[in-house]
Amino acid sequence: MTDLATFAKEKGVKYFMISFTDLLGAQRAKLVPAAAIAEMQVEGAGFAGFATWLDMTPAYPDMLAVPDPDTVIQLPWKPEVAWVASNLVMEGKEVDQAPRNVLRRLIREADKHSIRVKSGVEAEFFLLSPEGDKISDAYDTAEKPCYDQQAIMRRYDVISEICDYMLALGWGPYQNDHEDANGQFEMNWDFSSALVTADRHSFFKFMVKSVAEKHSLKATFMPKPLEGLTGNGCHVHVSAWDLGGTTNLFADGVDEMGLSRQARAFLGGIMKHAEAMTAITNPTVNSYKRINAPRTTSGATWAPNTVTWSGNNRTHMVRVPGAGRFELRLADGAANPYLLQAVVIAAGLSGLRSDADPGPRYDIDMYAEGHTVNDAPKLPLNLLDAMRVFDADEELKSMMGSEFAAAYMKMKNQEWNRFVSHFSTWEREHTIDV
Repeated sequence: MTDLATFAKEKGVKYFMISFTDLLGAQRAKLVPAAAIAEMQVEGAGFAGFATWLDMTPAYPDMLAVPDPDTVIQLPWKPEVAWVASNLVMEGKEVDQAPRNVLRRLIREADKHSIRVKSGVEAEFFLLSPEGDKISDAYDTAEKPCYDQQAIMRRYDVISEICDYMLALGWGPYQNDHEDANGQFEMNWDFSSALVTADRHSFFKFMVKSVAEKHSLKATFMPKPLEGLTGNGCHVHVSAWDLGGTTNLFADGVDEMGLSRQARAFLGGIMKHAEAMTAITNPTVNSYKRINAPRTTSGATWAPNTVTWSGNNRTHMVRVPGAGRFELRLADGAANPYLLQAVVIAAGLSGLRSDADPGPRYDIDMYAEGHTVNDAPKLPLNLLDAMRVFDADEELKSMMGSEFAAAYMKMKNQEWNRFVSHFSTWEREHTIDV
C-alpha cells in the first residue's frame, strides 16, 4: 500500500485532493496539505454529506472520505498537487449509497463467481466556448465532421496535452479522434479492471475539464449539449476474466461470435435489465435527447433506442466487435463512472445466476430496418419512465443495494420534479394563444 506522506516527499507534492463522486456524478474534494496527509490516510477527511448529492440531512454525523492510496495520481498539469480517490465511511461503517462503495461491493460479489470484470470506456466530450453556448472552433462546420484531420489538428494543443498526460500515467492511450459532431472528440485508453477503469474515468473527466479551462475552453460530457448534433456517448467494452486476470472467460474459439456460454449469460442479464439500467447509464433529463433523438446533421445519432444486440454493427444497443468481449453502447457522458461499472456488473451477475439467454441476434441496420423488429423492448422515452422501470426491477435494485436504490430514486425524483416545475420558452411560444 502506498504511503501518501512518503509519496509527497518523493514527488514534491504539497497538497492532496481527497476526492469522491456523489450520487449525481458531481466530483467533490478537500485540499489537504501534505503535512496532514498521514493522519488523513488513516482517519479520512470530514465532509457534510447533506452538502453534496447524497441522501442525508444536516443532522447526520461527519462523513469521512478515506483515501485509497493506490489510486494516487500526481496532477500532470500541476505536479505540486496529487489526486486520490476515497471511500466514504460514517461512524465506522461504509456509506452504502456511495457510488464507489456500491462498485466495490459488486466486485466482491463477482469474486464469489470467480470472475473479474474488466472494461474500457469511450468517453466523448465537446470543446465549447468559455461560456459553453457554442462550438469553440468557428471552422468546425463540416456536415460529416467525424475523423476530420484539419479539425483535430486545430485542437492539437488540447488533445495532445491530455494524451501526453495519459501516456505519462501509464494508461496506455492508443487513439484520439474528432467525433461525429462538430466540436466533439473521443480519446481511448487501455481497458483494465472495473474499479481501475472507474477511477481513471473519473479522473479523466476532471483532467479534460481542467486542461480545457487552461486553454480558455469549456469541456462538457453532457449527453446532448447542442441540438441537431450527435450526443456524447460513453460506450463500455466488457469482458470477464479469471481471478488472476490472465484468462478471458468470455472467449470461445468455437462459438460463431467468439463468446463463451458465460459471456452469453452475462449479456443475457444486460438485455434483461437494460430498460431499468437506463436510469443509471442515462441519468439526466437531457440523456433522453440522445437515445431517442431524430436523425442528426451527420445522418445518424449513433445511439440506440431499442434493446437489441448484434455482431460488429453499431446500430444496436450491444455489438460484438471481436471475440471475448462486447460493447454496450447505451451509456452517455453523464453516467457516473462508478455506477456505470456497478450496474453492468449487477446486471451481468444476474444473467450468470439464471444462465440468461440474450435473445436473438439481429444483423440488420436498426436505423433503417428497426421497424421490422416487433418484439424487442424499447428504451425509456424520458428520465421518469426510466426511474419507474428501475423502481420496478426488484432484482436489479437488490443487486445494486437497497440503501443505494432508495437514495438514488429519491435524488432522481427530486431532479425530475425540479425539471417539470421549470417553465420553458417552448411552452410559452406554443401555448400562449391557446
